Amino acid sequence: MHDIEPFSNWLKYYNSSEDPRSPFFEKSYNFEQYTDTIYGYYIDPAWDFMGSETLYIKILYADYRAGFAILEFIGEWNDTINNDIMHLKRNIIDELLAAGINKFILIGENVLNFHGSDDSYYEEWFDEVEDDEKGLGWIAAVSFPDFIQQEFRKYRIDQYVNMGGTLQIGNWRTLHPFSFFELVNGLIMRRLT
Repeated sequence: MHDIEPFSNWLKYYNSSEDPRSPFFEKSYNFEQYTDTIYGYYIDPAWDFMGSETLYIKILYADYRAGFAILEFIGEWNDTINNDIMHLKRNIIDELLAAGINKFILIGENVLNFHGSDDSYYEEWFDEVEDDEKGLGWIAAVSFPDFIQQEFRKYRIDQYVNMGGTLQIGNWRTLHPFSFFELVNGLIMRRLT
């Protein structure tokens, strides 16, 4: 797991540790020492702790004018034991919502497992982006493994998070972040109309 790094080619466009509106503003990274672990396995120091012992995050890009953020995840998404959605919602999403973000792209290629529970945080998040003053917002899960999507559906999270089908975008790393957003936004708008 220590070899899996968050996508870094967009650092020339955005760095969450240099963004005053980011929850990770002024965070310093020690790339010579691995300290964070998931189930005893060290992970790359570039991943950010969001309050969960099993799920880490990286804000790859945020555009406050256009109102979107791209978030990448690694680990086990465990709402049953660790209430990961609560940590994500309260520690990351609420701050981004307050800064004007109402469209969220969640990249889940490195989500290894999912354990569901209550969907109330997902519903709250959905309601907040849907009723936003900036217009219709959304939450999109991109490139999550099929078995994770099946678990999301089992716990009815797909009512709140768009996933699957055309959102399995394998080449997202080849795109500029704004082009990636425009692609996802177009796919979501087609689903909504």
